[in-house]
Amino acid sequence: MTIVLTPYWSNGVQKLRVAPQPPAAPKRGLVPAAFDRDVHTERCLLQLRSKDKGIEKYIYLSYLKNEDPAMFYKLCLEHMAEITPLIYTPTVGDACVNFSHIFRRPEGLYVSIKDKGKIRDVLQNWPKIDEARISVVTDGSRILGLGDLGVNGMGISIGKLSLYVAGAGYVAMCSSRTELTTTEASDRSLPFLSALTWARTPRGTSTDPLYLGLRQKRVSDPEMEAFMDEFMQEMTATFPKLMIQFEDFSTDNAFKYLERYRKQYPVFNDDIQGTGAVVLSGFLNAAKLASAASGKPLSTHRILFFGAGSAGVGVASQLMSFFTLQGLTKEEARRSIWLVDSQGLVYDARGRLPEHKKYFSRNDYQGPPMTNLLDIIDYVRPTALLGLSTITNAFTSDVLEAMALINPRPIIFPLSNPVKLSECSFADAVEHTRGQVLFASGSPFPEQEYQGKTLYPGQGNNMYIFPGLGLAAILARVSQVTDTMVEASSLGLANSLTDEERALGLLYPQVNRIREISAFIAKEVVRAAQKSGVDRSPDLRNKSDDELLSFINQKMWKP
Repeated sequence: MTIVLTPYWSNGVQKLRVAPQPPAAPKRGLVPAAFDRDVHTERCLLQLRSKDKGIEKYIYLSYLKNEDPAMFYKLCLEHMAEITPLIYTPTVGDACVNFSHIFRRPEGLYVSIKDKGKIRDVLQNWPKIDEARISVVTDGSRILGLGDLGVNGMGISIGKLSLYVAGAGYVAMCSSRTELTTTEASDRSLPFLSALTWARTPRGTSTDPLYLGLRQKRVSDPEMEAFMDEFMQEMTATFPKLMIQFEDFSTDNAFKYLERYRKQYPVFNDDIQGTGAVVLSGFLNAAKLASAASGKPLSTHRILFFGAGSAGVGVASQLMSFFTLQGLTKEEARRSIWLVDSQGLVYDARGRLPEHKKYFSRNDYQGPPMTNLLDIIDYVRPTALLGLSTITNAFTSDVLEAMALINPRPIIFPLSNPVKLSECSFADAVEHTRGQVLFASGSPFPEQEYQGKTLYPGQGNNMYIFPGLGLAAILARVSQVTDTMVEASSLGLANSLTDEERALGLLYPQVNRIREISAFIAKEVVRAAQKSGVDRSPDLRNKSDDELLSFINQKMWKP
């Protein structure tokens, strides 16, 4: 055996490490004589396509990921547009609802309220503690638009971590087994902690004999806060190189725990910050096209949000950056945004409001409650209508036509997931705006033919953002994820479109370029972390942009 020593830098000091050996080929007789890996790729793809239901395809891909991770991620990269909707939205919604029924083997780490006081003992059961880099944490209380699913929400964490690997090249840890993929020998790989869900209570599952979670009511807020404080402290003590992504907490808790921990730990909330970043990116590109059609400056856009939960307010907060980039003050940016919730227009004189809605509440409207969306559109005269309400078909033909009447190119973003909860379809948006809509949704819709022209929907999928952002956070060893880092990821995505993609009128780049996009975003985020002084990898500071981008690409595992 040849031993190879490779140099690497650590805290400014060059050291040597033993280069791992490539995995040995299977011994003679353990595979068929004519077995060919490339042909087997086609075989796996045909097996996938033989399934006629999305949930069956999800189950097959889950099996493939466990048994042959390299093949799973190879298929993901080579057929990203086909497979992403199967491992994430919209299929992951069905997978979560049925998680306790389709469960076959453990994947991830489960921490329950029963573990309070001994969370460290549970975390230390993870088989490869030193290699943990990314964790997606959920309590299952608000899964997509499906509500409280308890432990069944683990499907979200599993799906997000699959996209981390596919999108940015982290080496995947397979379930709770100790081995990694066959490419763990590569010194360019970045292992991560597999999906971690702490499930405290179920909801609506007491009659399901297969439910995998605790059968009790959710604990009180003080108990939950004490649990979370211990959980976060022990997570960072056990996994000191970890970035934690919060996912699908209830609205109030999503804001509360992001603010509670973001200055102490490297924490990122995908519903608030990730959704906001990806929407800001698409909106930047849509606003330029809309302003070109109207002849009005970018600073005059007016955004109406239909839905004022954690995602809606999180996106609104991120979109303030759009206006400040145009030279507006924060107060002017705030006054360019309106919110609509279940009781109509959000304004001060309406009465008591939840804390997270107060910042965008209007103080310039004193009239009676305004609950009809058409009336609100007539009052606000928005250039953009964004939906984060999980109300199916809330953007009716009348609403779409009203937006088209006041805007040459209306911006319509129905962002609720999954597809069945989207505020409108791309087909309806095209039809009722006479093909002039600038459209992005949370889940995928098919392209449309209109008057001899093919129109392409945008999909504001968070997978454009979080893989590159997470990769940057790990490489730069950040102490926290700052607002400027999130904004840098959004601007990086907006600037990653090719000339060909812009010529097609796309708002987002094609997803099959996800590795290229993630690398570019990671470079921008590393630079933002350095400017904020939260990076702890001094070796990266002296690299040129080209050298940094090359370094990032080298760190991406390629199956």
